[in-house]
Amino acid sequence: MVGSRLPVELIRDLEMIERVEQSDRSTTVRKLLYKATKEWKMEYYAKQYAEGKISMARAAREAGVSLWEMMDYLRLKRIPSQYDFEEWEKDVETVRSRVAAQ
Repeated sequence: MVGSRLPVELIRDLEMIERVEQSDRSTTVRKLLYKATKEWKMEYYAKQYAEGKISMARAAREAGVSLWEMMDYLRLKRIPSQYDFEEWEKDVETVRSRVAAQ
């Protein structure tokens, strides 16, 4: 359980959303918090990726989204890829070794 004092403007917005969504306060707040938390995590882990602190795969995993969703988000935010030629060569070699093992 979480208690919080909210500004009057925010309460009015919540009431409007409740009417439109035909839901109670608790459901509305939970839904909005879930959405805001997801957006915060995407932004935070995209920044970690942009700073070279984590890989794109880890950023996606930590944010709780697919790699494709993270790639789209990074592209939307114009965050350049941290994928360099050496990493590409390693990935190509990994694929070649897996294909050869089959």
